[in-house]
Amino acid sequence: MGRARTPLSVSARLENDDLPVLWQLRFSHFNEKGRWALDYKGIRHVRRDLTPGTHPSRSKRLGGSGTTPLLQIGGRTIGDTTEIIAELERIRPEPPLYPDSEPDRLRALELEDHFDVELGPYIRGAVFDATLPYPREFVAISTQGLGRRTQIMQRVMSPLTTRVVRRLLVDGPGGPEKCRAKTVAAIDRLEAELDGGDYLVGDGFTVADLTAAALLLPLVSPPEFQYRLPEAWPPPWEEFRRSLSERPGYVWALEMFRRHRGTSAEVAA
Repeated sequence: MGRARTPLSVSARLENDDLPVLWQLRFSHFNEKGRWALDYKGIRHVRRDLTPGTHPSRSKRLGGSGTTPLLQIGGRTIGDTTEIIAELERIRPEPPLYPDSEPDRLRALELEDHFDVELGPYIRGAVFDATLPYPREFVAISTQGLGRRTQIMQRVMSPLTTRVVRRLLVDGPGGPEKCRAKTVAAIDRLEAELDGGDYLVGDGFTVADLTAAALLLPLVSPPEFQYRLPEAWPPPWEEFRRSLSERPGYVWALEMFRRHRGTSAEVAA
């Protein structure tokens, strides 16, 4: 369900011009990592939706490297979620995402990097492999928040974009089997690191927990997600989800969303 937006006065629009701007793809798990950090810190910000397919060129024109999310804040443009969280931690230390002690902080950052590299690209490849054969569902997920004309164009272009997405994001990381295997391996690592505990580092929520849970978004489909996810995914992805749904790591990710996702700090543009 989309969120209602209240029209803003001129003074409110001028005030919003000074707010951080998050350029995003709503459905993306890496974008969820950036959104979650902003919301967890309670940093009021404006979100602007990009069009899948053209978002790399738009990101570059905005000063990024071609990826999303892209955060414009304090005169800087930041296009990496690790750097985004580091900047948010610098300007808004509370509530913290970095542990107090140096060893724990380094450990949390190590795990953040691990899940960024060893989970993020592969779970994306796995879910795209399962949903691309269902263009109606794929377009509905990927174009939410965009104008009607854009949605129609995305449907028309779906035969071409499907081939490009598969080549870059499914075959690029090694193909469907590797993407699924690496996703399962990441859950294995998550469960080993938790070792029955509630959090990955110490006894509180850190950047490591936020990263792992956010990147598991397309697998666990948490009710706290602020945008729209399918009530039922295409059958291949539903089957993969069911195969992992009783794993402790799957249940843990849902619990992290329940405990710590909180409310949106977005200000309507």
